[in-house]
Amino acid sequence: MENEYLSKVNTWWNDLHYSSLQKRGLAIIALLVLVITALFVMRGSSQVVIAAPAPLEIESSALQTLMVDVAGAVINPGVYSLPLNARVFEAIKAAGGLKKGADTSDINQARILRDGEQIYIYPTTTSAGGISRPAVRKNGPIMINRATVKDFESLDGIGPVLANRIVSYRKTNGPFAAVEDLLKVPGIGQSKFAQFKEKLRV
Repeated sequence: MENEYLSKVNTWWNDLHYSSLQKRGLAIIALLVLVITALFVMRGSSQVVIAAPAPLEIESSALQTLMVDVAGAVINPGVYSLPLNARVFEAIKAAGGLKKGADTSDINQARILRDGEQIYIYPTTTSAGGISRPAVRKNGPIMINRATVKDFESLDGIGPVLANRIVSYRKTNGPFAAVEDLLKVPGIGQSKFAQFKEKLRV
């Protein structure tokens, strides 16, 4: 059967009214067609199956959270999880709100919170005349997140201008995380800071 088929092909080839050069060109074209067809067939049968990509994690700012410690004169002091970009007043609200007599005069409640920070609300004291005023620690180191302008003025090398600059920086940027953060205040260098570092605490 195979020999008969080859014989027919050979007869057909010899009966073509082409020159030997033309027949050779036709054979090359036929061979190229066969090779290209074979390549396409092989490529189609060996396609790599690519697995569907895993679902991307949903990262929305609404789902991201930060942790803050709310302490002092609030109803329920503790650590709270809040949405990213939450503000100080939201942390106070999460802690049940302010206690009666809480002093927020030195706190910027509109400030955006930072992860891991502490919000400390101080109570107020009442003088004999019935006037409320911030509670001040009379003994021991100066608490830089609570100190007044006059408190800072009592430090060596700190005058009224620099003391006001420290308090303004604190209100704008939030509580200091460490006493070394005072170095971020313009006008306080390493040598000046060394003069009063031991008298401070956060």
